[in-house]
Amino acid sequence: MVIAAQPVRSRSERIVAALRHADLTLLLLPIALSLFGLVMIYASSRSRLGRNGQSGFAFVGRQSAAILLGLGAMAVVMAIDYRRIRDLWPVPYAITLPLLLAVLVVGQSSRGAQAWYQVGPLQFQPSEVAKIVVIVAVAGYCHQHRDDLDVWRLAVAGGLAGAVMVAVFLQRDLGTMLVIMVCALAGLVVAGLKPVHIVVLLCCAATLVGAAVVTGRVQAYQLDRLRTFANQSAEASAPGEQTPTQYNLKASKTAIASGGLTGAGLFQGLQTKNGFVPEQHTDFIFTAVGEDLGFLGGATLLALYGLLAWRLWRIALVAPDFFGTLVAVGVLAMFAIQVFENVGMTMGIMPITGIPLPFLSYGGSAIIGAFLAVGLVQSVHMRRFG
Repeated sequence: MVIAAQPVRSRSERIVAALRHADLTLLLLPIALSLFGLVMIYASSRSRLGRNGQSGFAFVGRQSAAILLGLGAMAVVMAIDYRRIRDLWPVPYAITLPLLLAVLVVGQSSRGAQAWYQVGPLQFQPSEVAKIVVIVAVAGYCHQHRDDLDVWRLAVAGGLAGAVMVAVFLQRDLGTMLVIMVCALAGLVVAGLKPVHIVVLLCCAATLVGAAVVTGRVQAYQLDRLRTFANQSAEASAPGEQTPTQYNLKASKTAIASGGLTGAGLFQGLQTKNGFVPEQHTDFIFTAVGEDLGFLGGATLLALYGLLAWRLWRIALVAPDFFGTLVAVGVLAMFAIQVFENVGMTMGIMPITGIPLPFLSYGGSAIIGAFLAVGLVQSVHMRRFG
């Protein structure tokens, strides 16, 4: 019997064949969210920019450029077979860790954190990429040792994430450190971490946080955020007696509450138009959604995030190998904690942190990193048949 040889396909043919299996919903959702984010960035910044003599489209233009770069980055990652990344995970990890440490020396400080490289008019925040690198590193290590993944090897995987978390903590960026911790923990739980190990890790984390507070490593404004969260009755103080965090939280909750069921109308919210909510185009962009579009607009946005989470979870279930499953779970955890923390802090059910709302908040590094994460999961889904 003669067996015909299978034709050897070129790289471009393999990419085109894989694209047929792309998750269209996962492809369109980030684009739709990003376009909606442009509208809300314009709504929340145009009045403030106008008062400063700037164009109301200044932030929109920069964010549009970042979206295009993010789409390009996503396309590149989708074109790469994720199994190559699986086998070479130490390389991006070895590059990222020194970048995180070097920013402590040559980086720029903004809003209390020294986490940005300044290159001319552009800023780059390596910790946004570090989230994805940690997901890949934990998944890659656990995949390599799946047959002998005991508690000590899980500890090594946790140590890979811990080293990055320490570097981010030294940048005084507790919000990003929290996201990295959740991403790593989600991957480790799926890899086989037992409940008793989770309790031990959480106790260790609580001890380290307590030590950081006692030794003064936690900044005064970060402690103020925790105190404000624990005692929100302080918001009722006269404006002159409020701390910046207390004022920010009160203005945020006022904007969302004033939206009611259907909102004041796009570009019509008084809190938003008058610039009463600080950092509204970045960390507090959900307040613009709540005021202008009301409960229905906010609920619709959260439903879109829920749809995004469902597609990521589905890909985790159908992934062709252990690495693909862990990557999809890690990216799901990354988006989930960011949405929960960001929306929660605007309503006072979570402490205020500098965590952006995925695809909506203004910020080039954050949105490029988000598109990179989606591209990585798409690469897993596209090659599930070989």
